[in-house]
Amino acid sequence: MPEGHTIHRLARDVADRFAGHPLDASSPQGKFADGAALLDGTALTVTEAHGKHLFLGFGPVGWVHIHLGLYGTFRFGEGPPPEPVGQVRLRLATRPDEPAVAGVPGPLHYADLRGPTRCELLTGPEKQAVSDRLGPDPLRPASDPRAAWERISRSRTSIAALLMDQKVVAGVGNVYRAEVLFRHGIDPYRAGRDLTREEWDALWADLVALMRDGVRKNRIDTVGDEHTPEAMGRPPRVDDHGGEVYVYRRAGQPCLVCGSPVATAELAARNLFWCPGCQRG
Repeated sequence: MPEGHTIHRLARDVADRFAGHPLDASSPQGKFADGAALLDGTALTVTEAHGKHLFLGFGPVGWVHIHLGLYGTFRFGEGPPPEPVGQVRLRLATRPDEPAVAGVPGPLHYADLRGPTRCELLTGPEKQAVSDRLGPDPLRPASDPRAAWERISRSRTSIAALLMDQKVVAGVGNVYRAEVLFRHGIDPYRAGRDLTREEWDALWADLVALMRDGVRKNRIDTVGDEHTPEAMGRPPRVDDHGGEVYVYRRAGQPCLVCGSPVATAELAARNLFWCPGCQRG
């Protein structure tokens, strides 16, 4: 499932291509046909991301709420849109007859949304209700980490599980969860209430920095300069998730810091990764 940095990057990319333009909207698959009909010919005014939720604002028409889930994709193209391939829930496209700027027509853009867990048209209050159910997002400047701390500091649940609870912290997924706990030497099974406030503040600040870097690079890199392939003389990581990491999906491989085999276990139906040497209870 895409983590929060991907959704924030997606919000930016959608705005760059479509904001301010009246759009052709359609639902070739048919499952969002009524919503697309209301959007058709309307200009995109704003895009927002909160955790793993993407919101596309269309003025008085409302907000398109998208959650990609495990299988959703949002793919961009340039030029006249081709015939849809596969189950396209929503297609957005700029119009070829828009007025030219300085006599030069702008490029045509289109985007196809496939396989999302959720694609729905919401009113402003309905959109706010979705956000109200989510915890603070490290990538939203107005987010207050104290709201997450209030829940974490009272919980017997493991910090690894709490970080994946979108009602506690929005946008953190399996990769950021594993990596930030490693970077701070915290046993993933430690109860939330056993963390100190200083430890939580450091975790939050690191999530902000790592996820901002993820938006910029459009991938997750978490290793320090001294642990890059170039610095250590090791081969680059080859993984379809991309990026250089310490423990995520490195089960059985030696820790880049202490050499202990990276451990893995299932926690709340997700694979957990950690270093028993660096993350002692």
